[in-house]
Amino acid sequence: MLQIGGNDQMPSIMPSLYDGINVSRAELDTFVTDTLNKGKQPLLIFGANWCPDARCLDAVMQLPTLEGFLDQHFAIMRIDVGEYTRNMSLMEPLGLASQEGIPRIVILGLDGESINLATNDQWRSARQSDPQDIFEYFQSFKK
Repeated sequence: MLQIGGNDQMPSIMPSLYDGINVSRAELDTFVTDTLNKGKQPLLIFGANWCPDARCLDAVMQLPTLEGFLDQHFAIMRIDVGEYTRNMSLMEPLGLASQEGIPRIVILGLDGESINLATNDQWRSARQSDPQDIFEYFQSFKK
């Protein structure tokens, strides 16, 4: 497994990367198809700016070592759930139960199928997780 380097420092202010945009099923499907056509794995993150765990997860994902790895192997779509009132209909077709907390990560294999459904909810407590554990999680699902 790759290791987070000494230059990878968590920011003092957590990022706010969720944009309040409604995503249609067609837009999601296009993102998945385009990503697969590029030979990368789609990585979908359901979150919101009010959620400290979603913001912490995003901060870890922006650490240079992890960001480089993700950029090489995945394409990321962040899906804003607002106050659980936005984009919730996108969860069920992906095999997620809605209303069970965020952030929720869905990693698709190169065949377009979800490959981490058994563990996708473990980052609902991301702020209590070691950044290396998060990095190793993504590495374990690289196809």
